[in-house]
Amino acid sequence: MSVTQEIVVRNRAIMNGKPTIKGTRITVELILKKLSEGITVPDLVKIYPHLTTAQILAALEYAATIISNEELLDV
Repeated sequence: MSVTQEIVVRNRAIMNGKPTIKGTRITVELILKKLSEGITVPDLVKIYPHLTTAQILAALEYAATIISNEELLDV
């Protein structure tokens, strides 16, 4: 099990099974959305003090892994 798999978890009982940071209800989606809006990692940690830089980076790694394993369709 990778570090990312220990940090980012999926549980149908939490946030309808969306990937979240373990022990929180903070979704990977929320982290990506906030970063895309221009919020910096240090600011995100200030907004969510129970979130760490390592957890944010794990969320980014998780998202990158999902995209890299995405099946491409001919368009």
